[in-house]
Amino acid sequence: MTARRDLADRADVLAVVTGFYRRAFEDGLLGPVFRDVARLDLAAHLPVMADFWETVLFRAGTYRRNLLRVHVGLHERAPLTAEHFARWLALWVATVDELFAGAAADLAKEQAERIARSMVRRLDRGDPSELVTIRRRDEAEGG
Repeated sequence: MTARRDLADRADVLAVVTGFYRRAFEDGLLGPVFRDVARLDLAAHLPVMADFWETVLFRAGTYRRNLLRVHVGLHERAPLTAEHFARWLALWVATVDELFAGAAADLAKEQAERIARSMVRRLDRGDPSELVTIRRRDEAEGG
């Protein structure tokens, strides 16, 4: 087995994003959302998502859109559930792991997990702060 290298630049990010969307479009749960509800034009969408992840991973500053607003609009047309985001995360992690290994790859997976949890909270009209989630859990446990 060949050792995988770490994510290093936009080309690497684009490889992950492209691989992820290939999987997502074929997925039984996510495919219909991407194809039929969002009606994604991949040729236009992939560079935007590369901007997003390049900004998340390398602080490139190339993504200047509102990620939440896009998902709120989609959620209003077809409710996005925790199951959707769990599958999104699983496909993302599998894609990253298939292609890369290292600190940036680990960050891509960690940030995706944070994004998934935040989206579930925000779309459920909950507080987006992890601290509130932790505080509420502590209060429920009597802590």
